Amino acid sequence: MTSLRVLLALVLVALVATATSLRQPADAQGQTIKIGVLFDHTGPFSAAGSLNCYRGAKMIIDYINEKGGVLGKYKIVQVDGDSQSKAEAAINEAERLLNVEKVDILAGVYSSAHAVPLAEKVDKQQKFLWITTAIADAVLKDRNLQYTFRPQPNGSLFGETTVQYVAANAQSKLKKGIKDVRAAIIYEDGPYGAGVAASNESEARKQGMNVVLKEGFSAQAPDLSSLVTKLRAARPDVIFHTGYNPDIALFLRQAKEQGLRMKIYVGHGAGHSQLAKLREAFGNDVEGFHTTDPPASQLIDRKKLKPGLAELTQEMLKRYKVFEPTIPPGQIAPHVSMGFNNIWILLNDVVPRAIQKHGGFGPEALATAARETDIPEGGTMQGYGVKFHPAGHPMAGQNMRAFAAVFQVVDGEFKHVYPPVIASLTNPPVLLPTSSPFLSR
Repeated sequence: MTSLRVLLALVLVALVATATSLRQPADAQGQTIKIGVLFDHTGPFSAAGSLNCYRGAKMIIDYINEKGGVLGKYKIVQVDGDSQSKAEAAINEAERLLNVEKVDILAGVYSSAHAVPLAEKVDKQQKFLWITTAIADAVLKDRNLQYTFRPQPNGSLFGETTVQYVAANAQSKLKKGIKDVRAAIIYEDGPYGAGVAASNESEARKQGMNVVLKEGFSAQAPDLSSLVTKLRAARPDVIFHTGYNPDIALFLRQAKEQGLRMKIYVGHGAGHSQLAKLREAFGNDVEGFHTTDPPASQLIDRKKLKPGLAELTQEMLKRYKVFEPTIPPGQIAPHVSMGFNNIWILLNDVVPRAIQKHGGFGPEALATAARETDIPEGGTMQGYGVKFHPAGHPMAGQNMRAFAAVFQVVDGEFKHVYPPVIASLTNPPVLLPTSSPFLSR
């Protein structure tokens, strides 16, 4: 009888131990959040900003984990995906992350050519997608996506802002009325370039600017000399250029070779914002160039930000030195801020609310929490606020408080020059310098 009691006691202890061991992984899993981070680690998009976005995202995830995780207890498990600068690869990687790795959140996405098909596929699966970078209006416009959100400014803001900047400086810098300004619009013919170019043209017409050429090209084109020839014939005062990376370098090289001249050169993000790379290829010839992107956190006056955000920017800069120890702050691409800040918004605002108010971090809880986000201007590292257009709006899921910034290369570094609310130079050069091989005399 005693032996039977001992045996039963041992069995009971074993069962309790087994139940405890089975319960531990579930408890542990409840304290982790899996995030699939999807960017282009290989291919041309990598050097055009995608890798810098990834670095920004990784740095803030590491920082939050070092602080104990979301709400001080939910650690982030980061699972990386490589889109390889190909739409098909991006879709396949998203499927792997969502349905094999079983991530709770899919975040990132650099290229609009990837984001347009990807967003619809992910939304149909009722999975949560947080787009940090891809800007084309077509990603969200008239699609009424329920689980896709973009804190980033959209492409039409890029095109409108650059034209408004040139219009604001036409008389003082070009010594011309706006109707006499000759503008050329060139763009890669995917959803990113076409969308920005459409807003360039629309705003130029609205301002009364003279559009002398609008021409698209393939980002994979091996030769852009015919485009350069057309531009030379059009004699623009300003060129608005939307491209990715190798195509930008190809255009600038052939433009210099063929003697293309202009007064103002304006790019729209991507390779135009990778100043260190541009300087490697073209040296001081990039002086006076412009780019357009969300603001770079390190260029914003800390007095215009909520307390504590400037210190977070310094943390970003410190960590970025691990990747690029020789690049000065004024040459760091705004894509680093995009990855860092936009993932910070997700992990500091959306996910905590989903857990505390809506019961977890499933797609429904996250989407509901995102719709409740209400961050005022100055409340993020990049200066803009966050409030998403609601379901049923033509741009549902788009941050209505985001804005684009115009940068100019001055003394070898980026300066914010427009809009005035974030400008670090109140009287920027605007024109290319007299030393520029691209300046029309």
